[in-house]
Amino acid sequence: MSTKLVVGLDGHASGQRALAHAQHLAKLIGDCELLVVYVVEWSPFSFQTPEENAERHKRREEEISTAMERVIDPALKDLQAAGLTARGIVQHGDVAETLNRVAEQENGSQIIVARSSEGGFTKRLFGSATSNLVMSASLPVTVVS
Repeated sequence: MSTKLVVGLDGHASGQRALAHAQHLAKLIGDCELLVVYVVEWSPFSFQTPEENAERHKRREEEISTAMERVIDPALKDLQAAGLTARGIVQHGDVAETLNRVAEQENGSQIIVARSSEGGFTKRLFGSATSNLVMSASLPVTVVS
């Protein structure tokens, strides 16, 4: 049975550090699959007209396509060039809940994420999504600085 590492990317250098750590672990483990996940934060709650909801659906699809193109596909290309088995997923939702759900559904062994997204004061602290994931995950979480 292959080990599956779920890697949460954020589209920034912090996510790249998480990916590099996951790549290192995968090489140590050997029989390992990397599942690279990008979550577009999205609230399912809205009080909009049917026209606005139709436009929202179109934007969701565009966001998924953009995230695949700009974040997931380049990561997969690098991982596969390094000889690793990898695939990617983009989903909308709460970051912590979505990463945990995907990891559970995919029978992940652990989740690997960055401490926080890049930027200002939050760079020195646990990001709220990371903190929520650590507190609520149903499997081990590795947090990369």
